[in-house]
Amino acid sequence: MIAFTYSGQGSQQPGMGSPWLNHPSWELVDEASDAAGRDVAHLLLAADSGELRATRNAQLATFVISMVILDAVERLGIDAAGHAGHSLGEYSALTAAGALEFADAVSLVVERGEAMEIAVVQPPGTMAAVLGLEDAGGEEACAAVGGDVWVANYNAPGQVVIAGSPAAVVAAGEEAKKLGAKRVTKLEVAGAFHTPYMATARDRLSEAVDGVEIRPPEGIVVANVDATAHKNPATWRALMNAQLCSPVRWSQSLETLSAAGFNTFIELGPGNVLTGLVKRTLKSATRLTVNTPTHLDSLLDRLAGTTESTANDSRLVEGEHLFATDRMVVSPASGVFTPVANVSSGHIVKPGELLGHVGITEVHSPFAGEFMGWLALETERVTSSQPVAWLRTK
Repeated sequence: MIAFTYSGQGSQQPGMGSPWLNHPSWELVDEASDAAGRDVAHLLLAADSGELRATRNAQLATFVISMVILDAVERLGIDAAGHAGHSLGEYSALTAAGALEFADAVSLVVERGEAMEIAVVQPPGTMAAVLGLEDAGGEEACAAVGGDVWVANYNAPGQVVIAGSPAAVVAAGEEAKKLGAKRVTKLEVAGAFHTPYMATARDRLSEAVDGVEIRPPEGIVVANVDATAHKNPATWRALMNAQLCSPVRWSQSLETLSAAGFNTFIELGPGNVLTGLVKRTLKSATRLTVNTPTHLDSLLDRLAGTTESTANDSRLVEGEHLFATDRMVVSPASGVFTPVANVSSGHIVKPGELLGHVGITEVHSPFAGEFMGWLALETERVTSSQPVAWLRTK
């Protein structure tokens, strides 16, 4: 069973959109720019590391490129029944699972980034990674200081992040070393994220969250705050409000997905940090990363091997694992779908063959393969990137 994980802030890097510029999924960047009222393409193509380091830029750029990558993966016919994102990545997870509309999610990410950028000014804070100390040790080190310092991320066994006032973080780091930590490393971040220091950002964001529609997610989405999967939109609204001031329980979230039967974790985003955390937390899990178009073919190859090796696994549910030889032809536009009359089951489709129209826009197959069926009905109104036909290339 496949779970998608979504990168958080800190994974961004200059030029991370360049490999995707000529991919059909790049159309989401234009949609994001319209929703955000900002030039997202500039952030993905031309912004330098200093510009991307700003919280308002880092979050918007990371979210949008994660959605571009998700769209590209889904165009291959690969889907997941489980989703989880680290901090900002939770917005990607909820969007991928259909709980948030893309434009609404862009607006929320813009508000989140701007609110957090203001909140880091007063009071000033920082964060540090503590390596070689278990969760309880990190909590004990923070409690021993008696100042403003808390565990902000439970990332993996033996890896927590502490955050708070600069002086208290240094003091808690010294306590952590006394308790057996191998290393304490200050992180180059603007503030103490996921602590009470983000209260003003939480209050501002809560107004924005209350103003958008949240639907029950499809499949499983595990929340950062309590490492639990939720369906109720009202619960998700409360969790999104609480997330900024609560620790990210990432290792516990991975354990939740593993306990639900997920054994293949694919990180979608500009980084591969989450892939490494899966390795530390779930040693037997399959771990994959997609952050450039060149990874798409290798993803198919790896999942083909995974599917074959687990084909008789009773935990796999039909529809929740990948038939790696399948391809989905997606709509290039929004409108009413009209299929061609001469394509039916068993027909061998050639690359570039006309399969139908969406309004006046032609739908051509980018793949060769055996036609298996229509995924959209004649005269059905479809949206851009919605699958309309199913091919098998085997």
